[in-house]
Amino acid sequence: MEADKVRSLSGGVNQSGVRDYNERLLMSMLQRHGPTPGSDLARRAGLSPQTVSVILRGLEADGFLQRGQPQRGRVGKPSIPMELAADGVFSVGLKIGRRSADLLLMDFCGTIRRQLQTTYRYPMPGEVFAFLRAGLEQFTGCLSARDAARIAGIGIAAPFEMWKWHEALGAPAQEFRQWKEFDFASEVAGFSDLPVYIENDATAACRAEHVFGRGREYRDYAYFFLGSFIGGGVVLNHSVYVGNHNNAGAFGSLRSADATGQSRQLIDSASLFLLEADIAAAGLDPAGLWRSPQDWTAFSVQLERWIERSAGELAKAALNVCAVIDFEAILIDGGFPVPVRRALVERTRHHLAGMDLRGLVRPGIEEGSVGGNARALGAACGPVLDRYFLNTNTGLSLG
Repeated sequence: MEADKVRSLSGGVNQSGVRDYNERLLMSMLQRHGPTPGSDLARRAGLSPQTVSVILRGLEADGFLQRGQPQRGRVGKPSIPMELAADGVFSVGLKIGRRSADLLLMDFCGTIRRQLQTTYRYPMPGEVFAFLRAGLEQFTGCLSARDAARIAGIGIAAPFEMWKWHEALGAPAQEFRQWKEFDFASEVAGFSDLPVYIENDATAACRAEHVFGRGREYRDYAYFFLGSFIGGGVVLNHSVYVGNHNNAGAFGSLRSADATGQSRQLIDSASLFLLEADIAAAGLDPAGLWRSPQDWTAFSVQLERWIERSAGELAKAALNVCAVIDFEAILIDGGFPVPVRRALVERTRHHLAGMDLRGLVRPGIEEGSVGGNARALGAACGPVLDRYFLNTNTGLSLG
């Protein structure tokens, strides 16, 4: 991403006793902007060069930062930028989906080092956490003792009130209600002492786009993620807003109407389970939708219908959310191939162009960039944000 497209975040403080905040600030700047000389970090953070130099030396000694390649072309000696050390921190992210679960090991720079996937007819706790346990053993077995000790925790992205989705998934209601009282942390404690962080799956996807994707270009935006069911997230003033019940951006619950005028939710008109049903009705096997690598060429007829219907619904939803908050942009992403995302965004723009915009400023309709891994990657962000980066960037700016 071009550096001049990355928006700024926050400033620091020179008083004693706040070194932890300033450490987080500088590491967040490096994560956001990439390799940066200490003098530039000091200017952006509003800290003295001496303060920044001391912090950077300490973080380098602790293995969180490393020196990059000298930057030439300036007056005087070449400046040596600092950058995140990829092996400085690791994190595990688990996405519990309606048709599949993804598990990944992420390094400090956001690179996926290892990834596993399992598919099922519908998710059940025993199967999902056996997958997590086996995957965690595989991940740690591939790391040195030093690197394994640097795993910050396990982030888990799961649908909000998942036990209520049994009917749409074809799961037995009584069996599926296990999720209602399920204690994620206690289950993990049975095989790992790593801390556990739970987040709504669509919010996790939004967080991944915000930290690693195009979300860095905007201050305020709404984010739609289309998986088996559609969901989303809200970013306000450079910060992912989770809401009172950690369910902000529950865009699947936005009201819509079918061709007869009957009220329904967006989840019932712009989700991938509708494409899955259409494919099955045509006598094809929809299991290919959930396998990696993704190849949806066999579903071109059904896919074109789904894109057209979903784009119209997304355009209406975009206007609805912009009537509440004056968003700069609407970012659209999902668990589908890049050409599908591009076509969906283009059609959404087309539908929006023909709608009544009185009293509103047209938002930009833009592609997300993280893709199908967004939920697991966002889950893995949880432990890292909690321990090393700034998780909220209210009001100030990271230059």
